[in-house]
Amino acid sequence: MTRSSQMIESLPNPERFTDLLAADLDDIRLEMDTHYLGTLSVVRAFAPQIAANGGGAILNVLSGLSWVSFPEIGAYCAAKSAEWSLTNALRVQLADQGIRVAGLHVGYMDTEMVRAVDAAKSDPADIARIAVDGIAAGAYEILADNAARQAQAALSGGVSALYPQLP
Repeated sequence: MTRSSQMIESLPNPERFTDLLAADLDDIRLEMDTHYLGTLSVVRAFAPQIAANGGGAILNVLSGLSWVSFPEIGAYCAAKSAEWSLTNALRVQLADQGIRVAGLHVGYMDTEMVRAVDAAKSDPADIARIAVDGIAAGAYEILADNAARQAQAALSGGVSALYPQLP
């Protein structure tokens, strides 16, 4: 299997969400390869062309789970958190080349990935419009729905706000 086909085949899949303590390390590594190294690989491939064309924007699709973790999907959450940190580093590094790096944070989008989840879900077409509008407005962080806004707001409350179940 080629690296690119492995990346495509390893898009988020509920059967592969992995508990950090119990899952096979190869499954955890696959999440990091997909969301962190996959994003980095795409940015490294396109940033020189974007810069050569006078600048532009890169949009990294993140998640409300970039900011909060759940044990049963810990590897996915960790990978999205790492991708958020990557996005922050790249936005600083690429700014002087005229490239704005934005992060799109989404809760549940009505896709195959979350079909079994019983919660409100956003229409992917609406999320796409929000993303384009955010890029046009020059936003660095685009919060596409209430779940993403709530996760970001909880950050300022510290660990106890993110994880009220902790003693």
